[in-house]
Amino acid sequence: MLICNSLTQLQHALGTLSKNYERAFVPTMGALHPGHISLVKIALERTPNVVVSIFVNPTQFNNPDDLRRYPRTVEADCRLLEEAGAAVVFIPSAQEVYPNEDTRVFNLDGLDLYGEGPRRPGHFNGVVQVVTRLFDIVDPDCAFFGEKDFQQLAIIRHMSAKLGYRTEITGCPTLRESDGLAMSSRNMLLTPEHRKAAPHIYRTLIKAVEIFSQSDRYSPQELSDLVRSEINSETLLRCEYVEIINSLTLRPLTEWADAKNIRIYVAVYAGEIRLIDNIKLK
Repeated sequence: MLICNSLTQLQHALGTLSKNYERAFVPTMGALHPGHISLVKIALERTPNVVVSIFVNPTQFNNPDDLRRYPRTVEADCRLLEEAGAAVVFIPSAQEVYPNEDTRVFNLDGLDLYGEGPRRPGHFNGVVQVVTRLFDIVDPDCAFFGEKDFQQLAIIRHMSAKLGYRTEITGCPTLRESDGLAMSSRNMLLTPEHRKAAPHIYRTLIKAVEIFSQSDRYSPQELSDLVRSEINSETLLRCEYVEIINSLTLRPLTEWADAKNIRIYVAVYAGEIRLIDNIKLK
């Protein structure tokens, strides 16, 4: 596995990859866990030319404290990636990725109007900035993203096509701990007490799926209210929002007839740590 810190090193490493196979890309912010490694393994099923980036992108953090707290475990990350079989790891500085300030502002066609969008102003614009920048640098044939960040995945898929990138975007299933908690780099920041309480989020989402499948007597708003109330029944958790959305338009539903593709997603504070999760309803 080749480890690169500069664009010059990366271009040399990319030149060593076999031209008989596609080039796959897994962008990450590091602090890797089995969910990240599952993306690498899915990519390896397609091609041995798997490039992984580790870059904590400053332009997608609207909260400076969140950027400061974000865990950084580069040496351990590299060991995991080498064991998984990645071919190249790109670990650039902000100066390498943004030699000049990135002032691009994207029209996200309304995909950022709900969910994470209004709660994290500028976040998705920063995501598109870094993903397009990394696509320009790596020039991948295919790229792999986790469904835990479902809204992010939808926006990347939409904007990649809109901006004319040739890269095929693949969404990969959310990996979970044995108790159901969605794997996230932020989980390592949880206190033991909050870590114990956090699986209540997924248990509540499972309960929502069961309610939805057994009865249509609840409206989307009523089911959202039930989910919020159930999450908040765990005193160590505080639900920021619950939205039941059309998974194609990302717009909240007012009636079940509004969509055949329905997903529910939530953001929850466990102490100071903000966790997100989602599940398919229909």
